[in-house]
Amino acid sequence: MPSKVSCLYLLTVICWASALWYLSVSRPSASYVGQVNIPVRKTLKVNKNSTFSNIRTRSVNPHDFGYLINEDKKCESEPPFLVILISTTHKEFDARQAIRETWGDESTFQDVRVVTLFLLGRSTDVVLNQMVEQESQIFHDIIVEDFIDSYHNLTLKTLMGMRWVATFCSKAQYVLKTDSDIFVNMENLIFSLLKPTTKPRRRYFTGYVINGGPIRDMRSKWYMPRDLYPESKYPPFCSGTGYVFSADVAELIYKTSLHTRLLHLEDVYVGVCLRKLGIHPFQNSGFNHWKMAYSLCRYRRVVTVHQISPEEMHRIWNDMTSKKHLKC
Repeated sequence: MPSKVSCLYLLTVICWASALWYLSVSRPSASYVGQVNIPVRKTLKVNKNSTFSNIRTRSVNPHDFGYLINEDKKCESEPPFLVILISTTHKEFDARQAIRETWGDESTFQDVRVVTLFLLGRSTDVVLNQMVEQESQIFHDIIVEDFIDSYHNLTLKTLMGMRWVATFCSKAQYVLKTDSDIFVNMENLIFSLLKPTTKPRRRYFTGYVINGGPIRDMRSKWYMPRDLYPESKYPPFCSGTGYVFSADVAELIYKTSLHTRLLHLEDVYVGVCLRKLGIHPFQNSGFNHWKMAYSLCRYRRVVTVHQISPEEMHRIWNDMTSKKHLKC
């Protein structure tokens, strides 16, 4: 029979081996920077006075990132007709400035209030974070949440915008979500599509609707693993380059996302949430998710055009505003 000392020694060895095995096992990242990582975060503490206090079930995707930069007073004085949410990255200052000086200028329409906001996560570069902080102090049009800013976190960025509208600007009528390389024909968007003089729509969602399925090729930018999305088809979704929705949908999508497994393809994920909500996106041919050569008459017919550089943004805007008197 082994002695008590040898038994104790054996137990010690087993404990150390177990500890070493535990430390060696890789675990999911807390910032969801990979394609299939599941975020591990603290349980969401819901404030009784919160907009989302009626959530009764436990969240599978708690969006509990704090604001590093916020503009929570933007909508206090007067609810805007349109909130523009622009997904951007820290290095894209020229693109942000071009938008501020062209179609994103909040003062363009005297009788229609527009609020323009740029959405960012946190950079791993301290200097870039400081530069964005200084930019925010000048322009007061930037929102930053405490998640890593990366391509695979674009969904978090969009949910941040939905959360912000629902929390701080719920009385807005419409929201445009777009990217920093998009030219927007604001006259068409506001007066031809949304029409401020008409009754505001609810549960409304429109853009360039895509009907497709997951790409299983790991080399693709839009690769979707089977274990993350096993279905063979996506629900109809609007291209993330630009879509418009009634402001009530922001809160609906945000609440739905709390109980919907996160996908790294932002536009697909929004489509999944819309399917759960029973909201079908409307097709609108004015939203273009590709590059289009400029001509005055062609750009007068569109709502959005993709892959526009800051220099092109200024050139197109200047040409269109200076030639309003010309007919096509």
